[in-house]
Amino acid sequence: MKKRIIAAFAALAIALSAAGCGKSDTAAETGSSEVTGDTSVSGKVVIYTSMYEDIIDDMEKELETQFPNLDIEFFQGGSGTIQSKIAAEMDSGMLGCDVLMVAEPSYSLELKEKGILEPYTFSGVDKLMFDYDPEGYWYPVRVCNMVLAYNPEKYSKDELPTSFKDFAEKQDMKGYLSMSNPLTSGTAYSSVVGLYDKYGEEYFKSLNAQNVAIESGSVALTKLETGECKEIMVLEESVLKKRQEENSKLEVIYPDDGCIPIPSTIMIIDEEHSANKNVLAAKAVEKFFLSPEGQKLIVNGWMYSVRKDVSEYPYDAIPLVQLMENTIPVDWEKCYKQRDEIRTMFQNNVTIPG
Repeated sequence: MKKRIIAAFAALAIALSAAGCGKSDTAAETGSSEVTGDTSVSGKVVIYTSMYEDIIDDMEKELETQFPNLDIEFFQGGSGTIQSKIAAEMDSGMLGCDVLMVAEPSYSLELKEKGILEPYTFSGVDKLMFDYDPEGYWYPVRVCNMVLAYNPEKYSKDELPTSFKDFAEKQDMKGYLSMSNPLTSGTAYSSVVGLYDKYGEEYFKSLNAQNVAIESGSVALTKLETGECKEIMVLEESVLKKRQEENSKLEVIYPDDGCIPIPSTIMIIDEEHSANKNVLAAKAVEKFFLSPEGQKLIVNGWMYSVRKDVSEYPYDAIPLVQLMENTIPVDWEKCYKQRDEIRTMFQNNVTIPG
């Protein structure tokens, strides 16, 4: 199967909103396979996704095995890039993709409302740990987790904030903090909504008083390694990936006031608007990603599975059931309906470079 990964062009990275998110050392997951290799689908399927490019690379071999007659092509970019691309394509009436795997559910709510999604009846909804569209227009497919992180080779954990609240308020952290931009990152935007509901607008005024840097996770991680940052708000998967692949000493702090788990979603574009009008194949791909085998690829990408019957979890992470004992919830309807208002609130309170 021919397979290409298309890098997102920087010119598309217009700041709109809402960004996208392990190899397990635990026992293998339980549950039987829903797909063991589907030769009945062929043609081409294009997937737009906010998953990291090297994680997509790792999925290639398994997707080729599962769909030997299907040409699967990925376009990878952050949420802002993908949303800008889709907005431009919708003006022409035709999207360049057949499947979407985006950072968080609010964009799925929007696209369903626009009437461009194809429903799919997934038989394993009783195995899902997170909300899904009851009509089958979108499902959770991977879980990213917003946490705090630090470098124990530079600073002692005893001296650092262990909650999101203290991250914004501990005065000796001023000038030593970093977080991602919620105007371009879907996971960062989701976290802002959760923190806004929990702590109000004053939280972001406090962040600004701390001179928090608003920058990409990769830049923040580099600053953490050099000691330029004492602590960062970042996706757990970014830290776990560095720990496994680079033997990094960076460590995750699971905040005392709750982590922010973000169920990223998968959707199918309807035949009228899809690039290849290959809905049958798109449904087969979605079914695979929601299966135990497909979820193993997610876990191998340092993200959590959405299934109750998958016992694996990312390398060096805590189990999802333990993580879910203390979380900050996110109102996805609010994320969608009040997107402009919340983005404006953030911009009014937190200084963003450029």
